[in-house]
Amino acid sequence: MGHVTVKLNTRTYRLHCPDEQEERLKLVADFLGEKIANLVKEVGQVGEDRILAMAALMIADELFDTREKLKKSDR
Repeated sequence: MGHVTVKLNTRTYRLHCPDEQEERLKLVADFLGEKIANLVKEVGQVGEDRILAMAALMIADELFDTREKLKKSDR
């Protein structure tokens, strides 16, 4: 089992992942970290839980938009 240490906002997390997936997890964590950093610049430090929830909702919104576009392009 692989291990990756990432920093998101003000906290450091040690995460487990399947072997040979460490780089992928780092990329995903970096993507999330950028979203969080942009939110902090925009709204300030509003609390760890809140900023993580806001980032997750923004990414989920992007995913929903992408899914809708893919459905339309399949028609």
